[in-house]
Amino acid sequence: MKDYHISRHNSFYSIGLSYKKADAETRGKFSLGKAAAEKLLMQAKAQGIDGLLATSTCNRTELYGFAQHPFQLIKLLCDNTSGSVEEFQEVAYIYKNNDAIGHLFKVGTGLDSQILGDFEIISQLKQSFNRSKKFGIANPFIERLCNSVIQASKRIKNETEISSGATSVAFASVRYILENVHNVSEKNILLFGTGKIGRNTCENLIKHTKNDHITLINRTKEKAERIAGKFQLTVRDYGDLQTEIRSTDVLIVATSAQSPTISKELIYTKKPLLILDLSIPKNVSDDVSELNNVTVIHLDHLSQMTDNTLERRKEYVPHAEEIIAEVRHDFSQWLETRKFAPVIKALKKKLKTMKDEEMDYQSRKQSDFNEQQADIISNRIIQKITKQFANHLKGDDVDSDMSLELIRSVFQLELDTP
Repeated sequence: MKDYHISRHNSFYSIGLSYKKADAETRGKFSLGKAAAEKLLMQAKAQGIDGLLATSTCNRTELYGFAQHPFQLIKLLCDNTSGSVEEFQEVAYIYKNNDAIGHLFKVGTGLDSQILGDFEIISQLKQSFNRSKKFGIANPFIERLCNSVIQASKRIKNETEISSGATSVAFASVRYILENVHNVSEKNILLFGTGKIGRNTCENLIKHTKNDHITLINRTKEKAERIAGKFQLTVRDYGDLQTEIRSTDVLIVATSAQSPTISKELIYTKKPLLILDLSIPKNVSDDVSELNNVTVIHLDHLSQMTDNTLERRKEYVPHAEEIIAEVRHDFSQWLETRKFAPVIKALKKKLKTMKDEEMDYQSRKQSDFNEQQADIISNRIIQKITKQFANHLKGDDVDSDMSLELIRSVFQLELDTP
């Protein structure tokens, strides 16, 4: 990447772990909350990293950025989570340069999602970019790459049916309830946590179960009330959690806490209780499943569920890959322009110096010299000359390295590079 003048570091890396090799417990150790992600970005900037994205979802935690060596990014991740370098190495992946770019395209377009066609990751990517921009660690390469991935994601949604039908973990959880809970419309359902996954689950519950016995609890009651108002649901205080669990048939946990929020001591029930834990890290203690009449289902189990809809989506993967290839080609062309941008900039500067010298000479030689008009004409000529060179360098059949060296030699250019 050093030839493209986009970072002080030579290589672009993607390091991380996902559902493919890391179980929920391991992913939980490397989960990045908002505060941890912000701290990580500030540390990276202090270390001289000039382009970095940090994404953390229920399925994966990843860093995309420029560094001298991938271990620099690995250490940043481990320093800001409870995971160790040794644990990371057991389940991790590392991609470099074009492979790292390709990986982000697959992740951002839903082709690498735990449930094929689940596009919730794209909103996470947008949040990650906005956070990096806020902390001044999103260079032009990161910005252009993120915009390209977002563009590919939109096209795949609009031009294929890879996301047709209900998708995501939120839907998978509701489908599990429909298939395993008899007379679900008559059961008491408690949703604990009203973040994005909680909201999506709530909407799917209402749409598919026809149940009006749904109660919402959230640490911040106002958030729950906003959703409840939309669907005319019941809201209870966080302090009522234990009481509400006693009368609940189905408990859905979608909180974003870094440690369990549902413990064995909270649960006293004489009837069957189904608990779905949609959180990473796990928000339901492991020992809860030891209780009589209690069944605990975690995110990973739900994500493994497949049906005809998901199988049908696989037919659209080749079309999605074609779209990605088209958008990546446009991104690669932009990247190539970065390769010769310093030369074009230096050429324009040299031509402007030559123009200024000639203008000065003519203004002294001619008493009626129209400096303003000559300046306008000269600048237009300079613009056309540099554009001609740029178009030449973009040509597929051009050896850009040889052409750049020739331009530098002929015009004796001095380059300003990072």
